[in-house]
Amino acid sequence: MSDEDDTPRVAFFRPDDARAERAKTRARQRGLVPLSDPLLETVPTGATPRTDAGFVVLTSVTGVEIAADDIRGSDATVCAIGPKTAEALREADVEVDVVPDAYTSTGLVEELTGRVDGARVEVARSDHGSDELIDGLFDAGAYVHETVLYGLRRPEGGGEETARALEDGTVDAVLFTSSLTVEYLVDALEETGVGVTALDGVGVYAIGEPTRRTAESVGIEVDGVPEKETFESLLETAEDGV
Repeated sequence: MSDEDDTPRVAFFRPDDARAERAKTRARQRGLVPLSDPLLETVPTGATPRTDAGFVVLTSVTGVEIAADDIRGSDATVCAIGPKTAEALREADVEVDVVPDAYTSTGLVEELTGRVDGARVEVARSDHGSDELIDGLFDAGAYVHETVLYGLRRPEGGGEETARALEDGTVDAVLFTSSLTVEYLVDALEETGVGVTALDGVGVYAIGEPTRRTAESVGIEVDGVPEKETFESLLETAEDGV
């Protein structure tokens, strides 16, 4: 355990902004000790979404922060991949028309199938977006245009604190919120000489099935995946398992 009173310590990798602060607060509210080790930082590309599409898809809060001014007042049907993205859009005074029941690329495709056949769909997101979204919309008959709003990269030193904690045995669980966080933590473990085997015996939780598959493809056993793809659900699943 992480400290003298046996309170579980959980590592997560939210970007170094308000999301990390919210994550730390929520972990503490659940009686967990947070280890916040940001593994992602954003680099805006300067690109803006097309304005002639019938549908506009946003897949992250960061994307909303970059593109909200360009889509506000648009006649397009605005689609958010999940509730956090939808909340960010509404806070930016952008009306949200579609939020799927399943907060995934597949869920959004299922929600839009039958509605986008022959329509122009603008997908505005990061440079690490899922192929499932683009391919699924194409299969649904849409003309899809993707705008890369920002790139994602590992910040300097990202993952090193978690690597040390795993080596010292002072972390009880790690929470992966995307396939990229898996890949970047593996890079950090290898660079520090700790290795992926340091995760053996530690609770590992993935936010969704794509993230689980990425972890298992590099030999990381995943102990739990929440039913809903939200950080709060991921934290709850980890709390139940540690």
